[in-house]
Amino acid sequence: MKENINFIEASPFINIASGILLKYIFDKCAEDMEKFKITLEKEKETLLIPLLSKALETGKKNPIISDPYSVELVEQIEYDYDSLNIPKKTRITICIRAKRFDDYVKQFLDMHPQGTVVYMGCGLDARFSRVDNGKIEWYDLDFPDVIELRRKFYPETDRYHLIPSSVTDPQWIGNLKDKKRPVLFIAEGLFMYLKEEEVKALILKLRKTFPGSLLIFDAFSAYAARNMGLHPSISKTGANVYWGIDNSRKIEKWNNGISLMEEWYFTQSEEIQKLDAGYRIMFKIAGMFLAAKKAHRILVFKLG
Repeated sequence: MKENINFIEASPFINIASGILLKYIFDKCAEDMEKFKITLEKEKETLLIPLLSKALETGKKNPIISDPYSVELVEQIEYDYDSLNIPKKTRITICIRAKRFDDYVKQFLDMHPQGTVVYMGCGLDARFSRVDNGKIEWYDLDFPDVIELRRKFYPETDRYHLIPSSVTDPQWIGNLKDKKRPVLFIAEGLFMYLKEEEVKALILKLRKTFPGSLLIFDAFSAYAARNMGLHPSISKTGANVYWGIDNSRKIEKWNNGISLMEEWYFTQSEEIQKLDAGYRIMFKIAGMFLAAKKAHRILVFKLG
């Protein structure tokens, strides 16, 4: 009996020792893991901002969004993440945005389980893995060098496809196989890096090729777009923000078949309740002023 008692008393120390050993093994494996160096520039480099933001959020007790893939990628990509200098408010906004886009996709799939989703400017986001219902046809679209990097982490399947192309080159549309399925186009953190004439040309092309489709994207106000060069993370990457829009219904005038379905403000997010008191108050105050709400919001359009 005495031996059993000694073993029980010693077990916490055994557990601690085991934990230390497991941590050593994990750290050693992480050191031996192949690191991928990246050489992206300007707008392409900004894909690391949401990647890191979601990874940091995932480690929290009650996260706005949980994305284990982002944690894995941050560990595998060799980069000086501290140099991005992402403000806490930006990280919060990015995570709220990602969660809202996930919710939009899930709503679309509830109505169209076998629909098609096209993610324009996908970066290194793992949205397909977060929302896949086992039936959808999914396309991730980005610049060729970004897609080349994605291939190291996200292999294509019979339902998951990668399109290496600039979103402004209409030839990429020919890669979509089944044009009879209901289609949802999403562009998260993309259109602000395009010029208005490029945004307009793209939307009109989607409207003509996929009448009845849905388009969801986030947009800055004109004032916010003009001042994004002062943002520390944008300044670090050297990215250029070109487009902002104040009156979202202006887009409806580009074609008779374009309809604004929703203009969603970040101050509406239920995820705000997960924030500390200071940020909850900040979002509440922002919600009192239209200019503050419109500085960055999400727009939903039906194309035809």
